[in-house]
Amino acid sequence: MQQLRLAYSRLCKEGGAEPQEAVLQRLQELPRGRLDLAAQSLTVDTCRALGKLLPKDALLTEVILSDCMLSEEGASLLLQGLCANTIVRFLDLKGNNLQAAGAEALGQLLRQNKSIQSITLEWNNLGSWDDAFATFCGALAGNSALQQLDLRNNQINHKGAEELALALACNTSLQQLDLRWNSIGLLGGRALVNCLPRNRGLWRLELAGNNIPGDILRAVEQAIAHSQQRQAASRENQARTQVLSKEVQHLQEEKSRQFLDLMETIDKQRKEMARSSRASAARMGQLQEALNERHSIINALKAKLQMAEAALALSEQKAQGLGELLATTEQEQRSLAQRQAKEHRLEQQEAAEPESKLLQDLSADNEKNLLLLNQVDELERKVRSQQEQLFLARQELTNTVAELKARAIQAEERLELEKKRSRQSSEDLEQLRAKEVEHMTRHLEESERAMQERVQRLEASRLTLEEELSRVKAAALSERGQAEEELMKAKNQVRLEEQQRLAHLEEKLRLLVQARDEAQSACLQQRQTVADAQARASQLGLQAEGLRRRLEELQQELSNKDQEKVAEVTRVRVELQEQNGRLQAELTAQEALKEKVAALERQLKVIAGDHREALLDRESENASLREKLRLKEVEIARIREEEAQRANFLQNAVLAYVQGSSRRATSPQK
Repeated sequence: MQQLRLAYSRLCKEGGAEPQEAVLQRLQELPRGRLDLAAQSLTVDTCRALGKLLPKDALLTEVILSDCMLSEEGASLLLQGLCANTIVRFLDLKGNNLQAAGAEALGQLLRQNKSIQSITLEWNNLGSWDDAFATFCGALAGNSALQQLDLRNNQINHKGAEELALALACNTSLQQLDLRWNSIGLLGGRALVNCLPRNRGLWRLELAGNNIPGDILRAVEQAIAHSQQRQAASRENQARTQVLSKEVQHLQEEKSRQFLDLMETIDKQRKEMARSSRASAARMGQLQEALNERHSIINALKAKLQMAEAALALSEQKAQGLGELLATTEQEQRSLAQRQAKEHRLEQQEAAEPESKLLQDLSADNEKNLLLLNQVDELERKVRSQQEQLFLARQELTNTVAELKARAIQAEERLELEKKRSRQSSEDLEQLRAKEVEHMTRHLEESERAMQERVQRLEASRLTLEEELSRVKAAALSERGQAEEELMKAKNQVRLEEQQRLAHLEEKLRLLVQARDEAQSACLQQRQTVADAQARASQLGLQAEGLRRRLEELQQELSNKDQEKVAEVTRVRVELQEQNGRLQAELTAQEALKEKVAALERQLKVIAGDHREALLDRESENASLREKLRLKEVEIARIREEEAQRANFLQNAVLAYVQGSSRRATSPQK
């Protein structure tokens, strides 16, 4: 508020006026968001400065200017400043004797300002000027932000009331209007009664101290009660609409979530298919590489085969050449033998003398012939070995080619099998995805249709309920005036009885909770005692464990009983609330009201009796549990005493043994 104080001082000095010390002091002490200058006599210069500050200040939500003795000009300046303000929600102008100019300024404020929700104009003089008040009412008719208006003690006559009635017939935002202690009279009251059926938002109208007859006041009260019921019904409808909208939104979110889940599943399936396709592609690539390697091996073997065939062809050519050479050698040998034979015969014929020489030549030729025969045999052996090697190479080549062909066929079969498997898996995944998409689409369509049908049924039920409510209200309007007094008496009596019963039940519940706490503390102490006894005597562990389990069971039973008590009290409260609702809903007929009140009283008595019996049963159960706990404590005390006696007995025995051993030890020494 220091900034507001400084700004106020600066604006006063700019306007050639001194700031008021009282105003400065109040501005310094004000809390944040509130401008409270009540009971301060504000000058025109101060009002002008404040009127310039109000449109700019974005922190003030409440402006209190009650009993400030504002002049017409000062009030106009302040209200003009508020016209452009969008933050202020509450305005208090009580006791400022506002007249015609103030009413016109207020009318301008209501026409231009869209943020003020509450205006207090008590103890002013707005109703004394008919034209100015009509201007104010005309502005009120077009305002859509104001919710509460206080016009007490404003000298409003029947004409002003008629103007207010016209404004209320058009206004849709005003909820509370206070017109007490004016001069409205019979005519003004009738005008207000006639305008109320057309106003849907007003649920509180105060008309005390206006010289209005009682029947008109009752009619106003009935109209206000109708308005309150309409608003309650509208709030209920809004709540139902909100619930339905929330359900629809929840279903839409669920559908979107399911759709997102479906899309995620589809994406995962696509990723899985892509991964499997990549794996299949990698596998096919590996198989292709292996096939290429086999092809390269086959090509190398083919090259080796061609080389072996070429070597075989060369060997065959050599063998053929050697055969030809052998044939020529044999032919030469035969020809030489024939020639030698001829020469021998000729030589034998010609001369027998050089026979020895010829024999020698013959032996030499025979030796040469043997050498040639040996060479021919060696060549034949080489040819046979080369033929055998060639046969073996051909056989090995045939086996290798067959094995390579078999391996190539197996690789092609594996490749084809992998291709079929990948195609089958992709087709299965695609069919599965299509089925899932179709299933989810069908499910979403069915859920959407079901929701639409449900919304339509709820809307139809809402319309029927509204029609039935309007019919019931129209039928009960004539009988309500007579039944209201009896209704109030019965309602007060039922409320008092309910409060007394609830207080009694709460007191009993408190006592039960206290007893439960005591039982729990006793159980805790008992558990500690059992733990101590178990630490001292290990032989009683099984019994202590059994006792502990029993204590836990008892504690569980106590908690279950407490839950049952709480559930019973909650059920009784819910039943009481439902009975109150039924009482309020069944007030349309007097006879039915009396019968239902009597039935409710009987039912309440029966429920109270049942609950009293249940509480007595619980108390008896608690008493029995306490008795059991006391018996357990007595038993544990007895066990402790027995353990103490055993310990004393053992101690005496040990002492006796020690003394006896010491005596036996000292006796030999003597």
